[in-house]
Amino acid sequence: MDAESLRSLQAPLKSRYREAPEAACITLRAEGRLGEEVTCRVETGRAVVEAGLHPGTGGSGLSACSGDMLLQALVACAGVTLHAVATALAIPLRDARITAEGDLDFRGTLGVAKDARVGFQNIRLAFELDTAAAEEEIANLLRLTERYCVVYQTLAQPATLATSYRRWDLGAPDGKVGTNHG
Repeated sequence: MDAESLRSLQAPLKSRYREAPEAACITLRAEGRLGEEVTCRVETGRAVVEAGLHPGTGGSGLSACSGDMLLQALVACAGVTLHAVATALAIPLRDARITAEGDLDFRGTLGVAKDARVGFQNIRLAFELDTAAAEEEIANLLRLTERYCVVYQTLAQPATLATSYRRWDLGAPDGKVGTNHG
């Protein structure tokens, strides 16, 4: 795809969102169900992924690790954003490799040390670019990729998080009882 094709695809959307800002606000959704052993089956829209414990927390390593999936989401979003920005700016990329690494201290998630953080302590996102672009163009490309990458910005400026639950009973006539709390 070239810059003009991308602009023609996005122009009507941008125009609509300028005229009706509420049209730009959507809710994405993910859902999972408990699986065998200590796993959760997550529907990705293309396939079901079974996530489980990382071997560092007692997992077998046969299931996807949700920490890996978070890094993969960052790489996917950064890669798509990089490609879109490069296309829009007509910066030729012959190829690009995007990697993300994150440091975890499993003492936190296993409750071994109360002072050990649960979650990633550091995340590093790296780009290897095969391009003849000038350094200034590359700097602008990376700045805009960071700015417009949804997952990057969500990690950099965390969203408000809320938890709720609803109790259901598969033996009940409609399968659901209780109320939503949260």
